Amino acid sequence: MASEFKKKIFWRAVVAEFLAMSLFIFISIGSALGFSFPIVGNKTSTKSQDNVKVSLAFGLSIATMAQSVGHISGAHLNPAVTLGLLLSCQISIFKALMYIIAQCLGAVVATAILSGVTSSHPHNLLGLNTLSDGINAGQGLGIEIIATLQLVLCVLATTDRRRNDVSGSAPLAIGLSVALGHLLAIDYTGCGINPARSFGSALIANNFENHWIFWVGPIIGGASAALIYDFILAPRSSDLTDRVKVWTSGQVEEYDLEGEDMNSRVEMKPK
Repeated sequence: MASEFKKKIFWRAVVAEFLAMSLFIFISIGSALGFSFPIVGNKTSTKSQDNVKVSLAFGLSIATMAQSVGHISGAHLNPAVTLGLLLSCQISIFKALMYIIAQCLGAVVATAILSGVTSSHPHNLLGLNTLSDGINAGQGLGIEIIATLQLVLCVLATTDRRRNDVSGSAPLAIGLSVALGHLLAIDYTGCGINPARSFGSALIANNFENHWIFWVGPIIGGASAALIYDFILAPRSSDLTDRVKVWTSGQVEEYDLEGEDMNSRVEMKPK
């Protein structure tokens, strides 16, 4: 922990998470609020939410930010993703904590700026996540768990350094996973799947009704994805000592594929 604290590259990564999160939130929630400001003279413009537009905005903004800062911080931009990578022993506990703080601050700053930009909009909830009519807390929690699970599972699988079969764009794949989650969840919960994004809107709008769902759901989903991927789908051979070393010092080791047959079980062994 002390070694990371003293490194400039570590703090660069934290700043990158803050800046990328701010841009992501401003662009994505800004696109969701845009339907309230139809173009004057455009008779085809109506005040109705376009779920496809919003889903693409969230997905493409994540893909863009991942491409922009992925080489600096890993572009988690989501506490659920950070938790998944922590449980997968790819980052230290200290880095995870600092990333989550940076993500929450970035979301709050971006939402506050949006509040000023859209101040003329009456009853502006700034993208607040709420349960739709007919959806109870348990149902909303289930939606958030499933939508987040598929996202974190995609992140873990796409960025797995043991794989040599990924030829496409990892940021685009992750962005499409974010868009997919929104296409599923918007009509039920407004689609949280990102506790920092939900926290920013709740704080600035001063409305924390059912807010726990948008922390507990993504946390369970992210943790479940990490456990499923690491212990069932693609088990790792690293022992507990190696894992604790990563959690405490942040020293991530490189791994090779074990075995010549790609269809055999994938194992991770330090070089």
